[in-house]
Amino acid sequence: MRARIYQPAKTAMSSGQAKTKGWVLEHAPDSAREIDPLMGWTSSDDTQSQVKLRFDTKEAALDYARDKGIEVTVTEPKKRKANIRPGGYGDNFATNRRTVWTH
Repeated sequence: MRARIYQPAKTAMSSGQAKTKGWVLEHAPDSAREIDPLMGWTSSDDTQSQVKLRFDTKEAALDYARDKGIEVTVTEPKKRKANIRPGGYGDNFATNRRTVWTH
């Protein structure tokens, strides 16, 4: 049984970093999905591919995988550069702006 351990990225719909601090252990599918001939739905008899386990640290996820005998691949996250402006949001409405501020 194979799995991968990774730190999830932020969603495209948010600018915050919520739910990106923990680590996820996700099982790789053992078999390909099949198309049901009657309804056309895709199905699989592999229930482990539906399981995602969340851990606070990478070491906890690795310990769990080692205890259960799971072969894992660890994907290290790519860190983003912080986007912090010196004046912050209030700088948009400052009265001493040197440049024209329009929409």
